[in-house]
Amino acid sequence: MNGVLPDSEIRSLIANGAISAQPPITDAQIQPASLDLRLGNRAWRLRASFLPGSDNRVQDRLSDFEMHQMDLSNGAVLEKGCVYLVPLAERLSLPKGLSAVANAKSSTGRLDLLTRLITDNGTEFDRLPDGYDGPLYAEICPRSFSVLVRPGMRLNQLRLRSGHAVLDDDELRHLHAASPLVEGHALIDQGLGFSVDLRPEQGELVGYRAKPHSGVVDLDRIGAYDPRDFWDALHSSDGRLILDPGAFYILVSRESVAIPADYAAEMAPYLAMVGEFRVHYAGFFDPGFGIGATGAGARGVLEVRCHEAPFALEHGQVVGRLVYERMAQRPERLYGQEIASNYQGQGLKLAKQFSAYGD
Repeated sequence: MNGVLPDSEIRSLIANGAISAQPPITDAQIQPASLDLRLGNRAWRLRASFLPGSDNRVQDRLSDFEMHQMDLSNGAVLEKGCVYLVPLAERLSLPKGLSAVANAKSSTGRLDLLTRLITDNGTEFDRLPDGYDGPLYAEICPRSFSVLVRPGMRLNQLRLRSGHAVLDDDELRHLHAASPLVEGHALIDQGLGFSVDLRPEQGELVGYRAKPHSGVVDLDRIGAYDPRDFWDALHSSDGRLILDPGAFYILVSRESVAIPADYAAEMAPYLAMVGEFRVHYAGFFDPGFGIGATGAGARGVLEVRCHEAPFALEHGQVVGRLVYERMAQRPERLYGQEIASNYQGQGLKLAKQFSAYGD
């Protein structure tokens, strides 16, 4: 059956060797509709980001771009503004009919840690062709904070699919009618549109802006950092926020969204013409997201970067969309059920390395 492969099928691919790794893959890496990928033992500092291109292995292009090699075994700092390439522990030998797409994990995006998958013969980031057979690499560029990384850390994830899985707008309208994806009217245009919340129900806190000069973040330290050392809290009394060029923001969607159990979703950008900013589209949404015990939905955290000119963002402005896909079959475990998450039932929330603002 066509669709996104669930956890049970991912386990089958691991068992038959289509997905292999050294050290072996752990159960904690297997999510309802994706597989977490792990950093290997070394990294190369690059003078520029690159794609290998058709008929080229990543290893063969390294001599064109590498500056020096780093051992990650005892931890190493990836400096803000620099580009690194890290071989991943996992390797693929996909059967014909299976393709894959990668994306950054939630905490990776919230740290403004640009992480993209590169493959041999690759002409696009984060896209693996039907039947790909070869190694995997992560290109990492810290954009707001320098970070301390170690082997085994999971910065990005892989979603596998068979055939065509994306719902068109008519199919999405039917799904919303049968199982509401948002409360009230759904803006459906090449996916489910969502907007920014700049008029919170309580108080005037609308988001956070990364400070330009701050310390190193050790990705293994959960709740260890005072956010005031890394972030400025942003308040608005009029439902408007002026974005500074080059600055990085954490905001939140106005809508609470839901992902039914037989579907998955991916956050995608809206239209470049709507303003001088982009919403970082790091984000797979697993089956069961926003459903939980109450079925009330959960809001999406927005990772926003302003471009060349200051831009006035208004409350309720559409800034992105969720593209829904069918699952090949229902996962054995749904998001938030038997799977611990730092972001279950989330609202406006920073990455898990930071304590609550004001604690």
